[in-house]
Amino acid sequence: MSDELVRFRKELLQDISAIQLSEDEGGSAEQIFTHIACDLLIDAGETENVRVAYDEGQLRTRNQHKINGYGEPDNYETVDLFITIYKGTRDTQSVSKDEIDTAAKRITNFYSKARHKSYLNDIEETSEIWEFTRTIAELETLHENLVRINAIILTDGLYSGKIPVNVTISSCPIYFRVVDLNYLYNITKKSHVPIEIDFVEEGFEIPCIPASSKNDLYQSYMAIMPGRALANIYERFGSRLLEQNVRSFLQFTGKVNKGIRQTIIDEPEMFLAFNNGIAATAESVEIKQSNNGLVISRVEDFQIVNGGQTTASIYHTAKKDKANIDKIFVQVKLSIIKVKSRHSEIVSRIAEYSNTQNKVAFSELSSNIPFHVEVEKLSRSIVTPYVEGDTVQTKWFYERARGQYKNARMREGFTTAKRKAFDRKNPRSQVFTKGDLAKFVNVFSEVQKNKKTVIGPHIVVRGNEKNYVEFIKHNLIEKPDNVYFEDLIAKGIVYKAAEKIYGVKPNALGDLRYITVPYALGWLGHQTDGKIDLLKIWKNQAISDEMKNLLRELMVKLEKYLKTVATGSLYGEFAKKQDCWDLIKKQSFDLAVDKVLKSDFIDTSKQIVRRRLEDSEIDSSLIEDEILMIREVPDRTWKRIGEWGKSVGELSSQQLTTVMYLPNILKKKRVLDEGTRKDALNILSKVIEKAPELFDEVFSDPPNEDKFILMVEALLSWNIENKLLRSEDVKFLEDLVNGNKNRTNSAVLTATMIAKTAGAKGFQN
Repeated sequence: MSDELVRFRKELLQDISAIQLSEDEGGSAEQIFTHIACDLLIDAGETENVRVAYDEGQLRTRNQHKINGYGEPDNYETVDLFITIYKGTRDTQSVSKDEIDTAAKRITNFYSKARHKSYLNDIEETSEIWEFTRTIAELETLHENLVRINAIILTDGLYSGKIPVNVTISSCPIYFRVVDLNYLYNITKKSHVPIEIDFVEEGFEIPCIPASSKNDLYQSYMAIMPGRALANIYERFGSRLLEQNVRSFLQFTGKVNKGIRQTIIDEPEMFLAFNNGIAATAESVEIKQSNNGLVISRVEDFQIVNGGQTTASIYHTAKKDKANIDKIFVQVKLSIIKVKSRHSEIVSRIAEYSNTQNKVAFSELSSNIPFHVEVEKLSRSIVTPYVEGDTVQTKWFYERARGQYKNARMREGFTTAKRKAFDRKNPRSQVFTKGDLAKFVNVFSEVQKNKKTVIGPHIVVRGNEKNYVEFIKHNLIEKPDNVYFEDLIAKGIVYKAAEKIYGVKPNALGDLRYITVPYALGWLGHQTDGKIDLLKIWKNQAISDEMKNLLRELMVKLEKYLKTVATGSLYGEFAKKQDCWDLIKKQSFDLAVDKVLKSDFIDTSKQIVRRRLEDSEIDSSLIEDEILMIREVPDRTWKRIGEWGKSVGELSSQQLTTVMYLPNILKKKRVLDEGTRKDALNILSKVIEKAPELFDEVFSDPPNEDKFILMVEALLSWNIENKLLRSEDVKFLEDLVNGNKNRTNSAVLTATMIAKTAGAKGFQN
């Protein structure tokens, strides 16, 4: 196993332990791992609208079932079911074929039971899986549209065996996938795991002609693809075939175009003449010579950037209308992107120009648009006000792109003390993403267009992906400033407070948190009509006790009301409709909001003018932080970076020169010019990406050795009597005491986490 994979697993386990010890989250390690793994798959565009929900029954019998989570797209073409095999051991373990087969059996049994309405009587209505089970049993839209079920087996172990054979239940194919530790690691390094298609193996011949124009950026081919080939790959991969930004923006529904359907049924031989075909991209392609000329035999990272509806229409017309698609052929323009560093940019532009009928450019969904860049700058430069009882001013860290927080923590935390300082200044609980941002804004900022509510809690309920797209369309501002940022964070504080008040199973107010929280906050915003003093919330970094009590009462009443008015309907489906929001915002819920929250409203008698920071002030603050961080990198680290850069050729001659002279510049406290500062930052970013182990040795403020060993020995003695530690944890601690394991900072951290876990069971150090 590679060093990178070992490091990834270590960080994964540390994240799980940190969340489990968190006062706000808690929960089982298995479900926390499920949540983290699903988040990575969501980021990679491989699933959406995931809800972590647990249920199991009749284990070790023929009818055993288990589920750890599910994902349901709005169009119900695909349902993702997740089941987890969690090892949780310090050392990576292999997963056996028997374990995979058992998991496959359990998850398919769950679906098979859920299809029968009688199963609803076997689980409590308050169960976190009840609403989804009811959806499977009763939702006609799902029964009509369902094309595939992805049964995804998640594990923190390694699996190299065969994937279980696909099965069919109630006429729907179930495709199995195993997402192991290696797969999760790969999708943290790539935007997604590529779709590979071997057309020859599947029995199709795809004739093609290469474009004559030659350049260094891309190579294009014009190809003719049989409709049957397109339908086959669509059944397997569905909307995963669509490039992620395209799928997000178009809100791909997989619906059938009536004109295309009619052509397929009545004049299939005319399809090629009538249809514009599809535009696609790939990372690589294999071309072979056949009796009929050049053919595409295999493609890697195949993505459709225009023509998703054409593809879906061919599949559904064949499936539902039993149409013969053997005479259907589709024109394909396939572009192979040669320069990997420009892959995302070029694909986005191809998508944008191929879909000219859409008003908003796909590039606007990118994390690189000016709005996101500005919010990131604000989050790095603005500190929270001093809060009573805490001497540290913190930051709300905006993770514009995945991995930024982890990289910043690694880059700035060169010693134990500095890493602790980073964690105090940038607590994990104050990290937020683009999806979070859109949720915080949209839930409080209703937008109406042409008598239709295009932004409201019913949009937030549809999931982060759908809600984010509507935010981009209707709630994006051109130039966010410090006032916008402070108000944004205040809304985030209210949102997070409401989630905490609602709670998680088994200590939750109900079983519809994902619906009740946004609706409660949307209702509160509607009732107060901009009167809530967001500046006060920002200054206190908390909401008042009065607001907490009101939110608790509101959420209990609102959820009860929702279940009453949605009688006969599925709660989740009803909550996605404007009708639901129109009903709820008319209710008073017998709450005297103006009276209860009087002290939370803006005091109109006081004219407070909030100073807006100039761009130069924000930039100066960022530069100061960057220079401070560069100065704190030890000389020995720069030396190791230089040796590494020279030996592997990862640093340019200019960067090697910077590394050579930088320690001397820093020692003499000379001013860092802009070029040197940017060089140093680029070098550190490259080391984090390519060789993070260079930081391992400098992450060493050794603990007091005697005290540390005494603590470990006391923990082992305590366990002899109580026998509550896992055997692998005992072995780990014994190796530390006996000197069989190096007392690295990572080892010390692991031992400390074991001690904290034991502390919850009675261990006192």
